[in-house]
Amino acid sequence: MATQHTPADDVVYDLVTIQYHALKAAEATDKYLKDAEGHDDVRAFFEEVARQDADRAVKAHRLLGGLTSGSGLQPSRG
Repeated sequence: MATQHTPADDVVYDLVTIQYHALKAAEATDKYLKDAEGHDDVRAFFEEVARQDADRAVKAHRLLGGLTSGSGLQPSRG
């Protein structure tokens, strides 16, 4: 595994993308929860999805932190 990464590395981009989409999905779930009022089973499902999205965003953030902390992230040369 490479120890130095640039902001343009696929792995950094991929993690940022996963984090972005997880956060956008969590944001959308707020609307879905309002739409599900009166449907407890659907609301519970949306709450579960929101927790999964939040967990996914946090994990991506931690992994990005590990890749980009200290000397792990180098300027791209292009």
